[in-house]
Amino acid sequence: MRRIKQMRLAWLLAILLIMLACNVPSASTPTPNLLATLSAVTALPADSTLQPDIVPSSISEPTGKIAFVCQIFKAQASNQICIIHADGSGFQRLTTDDTRQHYYPSMSPDGQSVIYAAFREPNIYEIYEMNIASGNVTQLTDRLGNLNGPEISPDGSLIAFKLSTAAANQIWVMNRDGTNPHFIPNALGWDPTWSPDGMSILFASDMQGGVQLYTIKLDGSELLKISNLPAIRGRSDWSPNGQFIVTYSGEAWKRDVYIMNADGSDARMLSPTGGNSQGPSISPDGQWVAFTSYYDHYGEDHGCEIYIMRVDGSDVRRLTDNDYCDYQPRWGP
Repeated sequence: MRRIKQMRLAWLLAILLIMLACNVPSASTPTPNLLATLSAVTALPADSTLQPDIVPSSISEPTGKIAFVCQIFKAQASNQICIIHADGSGFQRLTTDDTRQHYYPSMSPDGQSVIYAAFREPNIYEIYEMNIASGNVTQLTDRLGNLNGPEISPDGSLIAFKLSTAAANQIWVMNRDGTNPHFIPNALGWDPTWSPDGMSILFASDMQGGVQLYTIKLDGSELLKISNLPAIRGRSDWSPNGQFIVTYSGEAWKRDVYIMNADGSDARMLSPTGGNSQGPSISPDGQWVAFTSYYDHYGEDHGCEIYIMRVDGSDVRRLTDNDYCDYQPRWGP
């Protein structure tokens, strides 16, 4: 009798083990090798350290909003600022003055406002900030000169911008409310954008001959030339984790978006060719790039539209489709 009980107990234990085994999760599916994927698309060398802060593209969809210049009157003198959701919905014109130029928009770090430059009088462009929800506009500068390319620092406290004089283009910084504007020593160039930690600024310059990208500290120290590409123009961006930079390069009507490490190494073409692609901006999650291109209207003066693509150059999507030019996209939350 005792032996029978032992046999029954053994059978019960065996059945219990089988049931538990059925509920044990199987080995997880290996995470795709994102560097290998990027390398396959952009021909990166095997020892590259370029590792964008992305998750598998199959589960990454674009979020946030993108501010851009919308040339709805087909004339630069009447450029406006518009905004669109990253999925292509919610198009909205923000500025309302039909009689003057507005350009170089960028989003605030909290996504609540858009900052941009606008014409005031000959040789005077001011910097403005607009609250997206209310439409209220605040003028931040007052006759400093010809200003453009404003961008708010990651902590929201400062604004970097370009001031053009007859002698040079200079990178300036001021407080968020427009007070204490001052030139960054040694920063001769244009199209400033902030490092994610807010300690450095990336900008384009021809201070050493051909136009290249440089980084500099806010006190004017540690000026570094980081790029070595032909025909760079400007309007670059820095990834949220600080690991990589996007820019654009090439001859007129043959421009392409490039990606490189933050120190300028391993530069590779990112955008598909044939679109005259330019002006890239990285999404806040670091997984997408917005840019201007002419893929669907190549060669047409008013053919530029806003596109997005994943940071490996795949999944190109068009967000705008107008009979006028949309350009200078800047991504925000």
